[in-house]
Amino acid sequence: MTSTVSANTPPAPAPAAAQDKTSKASPRSLSGLLPFLKPYRGRIGLALLFLVLAAGATLLFPLAMRQLIDQGMAAGGHGERLMALREHFVALFAVAVALGCFSAARFYMVSWLGERVTADLRNAVYRHVLQQSPQFFESTQTGEVLSRLTADTTLVQTVVGSSLSMGLRNLVMGIGALGVLIWTNPYVMLQVFGVLVLIVLPSVWFGRRVRRLSRASQDRIADSSAIAAEVLNAVPVVQSYTAEAREAARFDASTDSAFRTAIRRTAARSVLVGFIIIATSAALLWGLYQGTQAVMRGDISAGQLGQTVVYVIILASAFAVLGEVYGDLLRAAGATERLMELLGSHSPITSPENPANIMQNSPVTPANSAQSAIEFEAVEFHYPSRPGTAALGNFKLQVAPGQTVALVGASGAGKTTVFQLLLRFYDPDAGQGSVRLNGQDIRTLALADLRTRIGIVPQDAVIFSSSALENIRYGKPDASEAEVVAAAQAAFADEFIRALPEGYHTYLGERGVRLSGGQRQRIAIARAILKNPPILLLDEATSALDAESERMVQAALESAMAGRTTLVIAHRLATVQKADRIVVLEHGRIVEQGTHSALVAQGGVYAQLAALQFVA
Repeated sequence: MTSTVSANTPPAPAPAAAQDKTSKASPRSLSGLLPFLKPYRGRIGLALLFLVLAAGATLLFPLAMRQLIDQGMAAGGHGERLMALREHFVALFAVAVALGCFSAARFYMVSWLGERVTADLRNAVYRHVLQQSPQFFESTQTGEVLSRLTADTTLVQTVVGSSLSMGLRNLVMGIGALGVLIWTNPYVMLQVFGVLVLIVLPSVWFGRRVRRLSRASQDRIADSSAIAAEVLNAVPVVQSYTAEAREAARFDASTDSAFRTAIRRTAARSVLVGFIIIATSAALLWGLYQGTQAVMRGDISAGQLGQTVVYVIILASAFAVLGEVYGDLLRAAGATERLMELLGSHSPITSPENPANIMQNSPVTPANSAQSAIEFEAVEFHYPSRPGTAALGNFKLQVAPGQTVALVGASGAGKTTVFQLLLRFYDPDAGQGSVRLNGQDIRTLALADLRTRIGIVPQDAVIFSSSALENIRYGKPDASEAEVVAAAQAAFADEFIRALPEGYHTYLGERGVRLSGGQRQRIAIARAILKNPPILLLDEATSALDAESERMVQAALESAMAGRTTLVIAHRLATVQKADRIVVLEHGRIVEQGTHSALVAQGGVYAQLAALQFVA
């Protein structure tokens, strides 16, 4: 499988092995975002510059106010005081203009970064998930992935596009205000600074509980999303079993669990923020009290006291905001860790670094042949989710170029597994056989090369939320409209498509809800015909059709199969009587194979199945 990565999209980072579901999120987890921030170093630099300038403009206000009080209102003639006041107010306004301009520029830059990094992160996660093998989806619910793509990335956007910038700005202002206060009254402010250190240490310790609850809250939200995605995709079944109330109750229980966890997180964070605000305010009020005593003693002027008051307010506000930002960072750290877990999942099915040419030195077919030979050599396979049960055991099968082979047997016999191994959704058990295409082990081929040569018509036709034209064109994205129409005609889909309100441009609805089962199946067949691959995999391709449609589509499929290597899964034996060979599977092993007439004459498993179906 290949993917196209834009020049501005950073590669997915390789997370540490320690990033698993048992790890504890911390602000250090945000380091996983560094590869996504790196392409925008220039904009980050500008944002930091505007941030520092805005913080500096804020810190100039108390100095300008001191000058206003001590000099603008100093003793002198009325005209002199008026002129001095005008000059100082102009200076204050100039500081306000600078603050407004720098703050606006900072806001734009960090908001742009938040939106861009979040979009890149979503794209990277989605692209990575698309490259995972079916094994990944055996243990990961689709709703959980959607939750991470939406809720978690939104938290990251809040931090990158707002909280982090706000935190840095207040950190700069807090350090600046503290520095000025220490410079103007070092003895008192060193006492205050010592108290602040004693406040920060327990705050960091208490923040660990907030981190754990933040991660748990996101997990509960993901559980709710998973339930909703599962049920909404099966609404007809839910309604047919009158299970609406049960499913609503199940979702209510899940959201209530998420609510309780979120409330515990909010309560913990509220205590943390309240503690920081009260403690820092008490410490800084002590410093302010000492300042008023200094004015009364004549050690400082009224302007210096006003300057001190404003700096104290700036410092207290900065610490309060930093407390809230720290909570946001903890939540985003948990979200980032969950996203990094997704990006850190590695599919066991990957293209080799130096893939072989699928037709190079082929001992079976010439390089210009449209046919392909298939060989399963002593394949043993267990699904990762069912390691104790063999899906295929010592499976050996050879399909000559252009041959049509039907796979029959009871459900669970291993028929679909053969398709999945040929498409390399899974690999045979380690050291237990191989699957070959034109004599080459498919593990040596690029996944794109392998799968491009295979067309599949599944039993449950997949219809995307787009037009009929785009659904068929999915098999060949660059196909012209004429080619799409030709494929639809070959699949006997042209007539009903033209009868739709907008013909080929009619929107078919999510999962093709506007079509009948047979119509969806014919669109899937047209999609495979348009792809025009040398190998066709037909999984009960006519199972959803009525008798008349089945007859027409069967004729279309026979035309499409001509000259191509075809594997057919069939439960209805009437559809495969003309196959070159019929292979009968039981419990993952081949028990019989031959033509229809030969197997009927043999009187074995196939003959019993045929007798049941044809007599019925």
